[in-house]
Parts: sequence; structure tokens; C-alpha cells
Amino acid sequence: MSEYGTDGARDYVAIYTPKTEIVPEKTCLVVVDVQYATGNPETGLGALLNQQGKLHEADYRYARIAEKVVPNTQRLLEFFRANDLRRVFLTYGSEVEDYSDLTGQLKALCEATKNREGEREHEIIDELKPWPTERVFNKITPSPFTSTPIDLVLSKAYGVDTLLFVGVSTNMCVEHTQRDAASYGYHCFLVDDACGADSPEMHDAAVTVLQRLYGTVVSTDAAIEQLSAALGVASDGSLVEA
Repeated sequence: MSEYGTDGARDYVAIYTPKTEIVPEKTCLVVVDVQYATGNPETGLGALLNQQGKLHEADYRYARIAEKVVPNTQRLLEFFRANDLRRVFLTYGSEVEDYSDLTGQLKALCEATKNREGEREHEIIDELKPWPTERVFNKITPSPFTSTPIDLVLSKAYGVDTLLFVGVSTNMCVEHTQRDAASYGYHCFLVDDACGADSPEMHDAAVTVLQRLYGTVVSTDAAIEQLSAALGVASDGSLVEA
């Protein structure tokens, strides 16, 4: 499979995936779960694994986040901010002190990694810190479409119908959110090199499956190029001279 996974998914179902373009004024960047709970090797899950002598088991995850997810998400955020395009952030974790608002699917993980509101682990990492004007949706399920008003905000307040997904984990909350978004009628794009998982196999499996009716896979460069061309600006957001 190529780095962006497109060739391997061109099968007898994937060929029916709707073809769409990224239209800036109808597009929102969705940054998924890049939190201290599971997105930094020194806190949350990373600290727990280190205590257990197992941090090396997550080497791929944290290297992918540092080398791909964070820098490419920063590039996209800078572009969206420079051009005043819509962007939202997702977090997951408990909203109460005793984690009693979580079901068994997430409760044990959040308790083990101290992922609840008010804790450092619940925060989005500083490199991607949201602006005061940027909406953050906290999930108590893997997908925000089942536990937040994200659809109301995106479709009614923002008036968008196209979503670009970045973040972690590709095969968990990113994939689950994109599947739900597609079912809600959104045009979906997975930004391959701005997403990460626990292993290349998990990441690649999600990339392949999501091209079967759930959306299109693009690179950071390709997404910015499409948006730049539609806006008539350079990739750094500056106006292109005629």
C-alpha cells in the first residue's frame, strides 16, 4: 500500500465511494483527541506504561504523533486560521470526578490515564491548543455524534458539509467519527499523514476500510493544495498575485 493508502482500496465496493472536492467555505477541520491522556509519552498512558516498564511498546504511536500528527495538524490549523475556515477540536474523557458518566467502553482507560476534566491529561497538547473562538466538543463515547451537539453546530451554525479528519487514533475515534459523519451525510476526507495509531497495521487497516463508502484519503499537502487553489491563495495562506 502507498503511504496514503488509495491504491489498495480501489476494489469493487470502494469504486462507489462518492467523488467530491474540498470546498473551503463548506469545509471544517476536525482535530481528534490529541490530548495529554494518550498523545504524549510523559503523561497519561505514556506515564502509566513507563511505570510498568512497557513504554517501548508504544514507541511507534508516540513517534508517529511527534513526527507526523502534530506537525501536519499544525500546518493545517495554520492554513485554516489564516483563511478563517472552520475548525473544531474533539476530546474524550469524563466530565465528573468519579468517572461515573462513562460506560465500560472508556471508563477503565480514562481512570487509568487520569482523563477527566480539570486534569492536565484531559487537555489538548499545547502545540495544538485551541483558540478561545474555536469549539471543543468533549466526548464520552468514541464518536461525538453520539454524545455531543457536533452535528447541530457543524450543519446549522457553521453551515458546512465537508469534514477533514486528523488526530488519533486512526482506527479508533478518528475512524468511528468519520463513519458516523458519513452516515449523517457529510463529505469526509481522512488526512492520512496527520493521523496516527498504535501500529502501522492498525493505521493502514483503517485507511483502507474508510475508503469503502466512508470518504476519501488525502495527504496534508494535497488538502492544502486543493484549498489553496479554490481560495486563490498560496499554500502559506498569502494571496496569489494575478
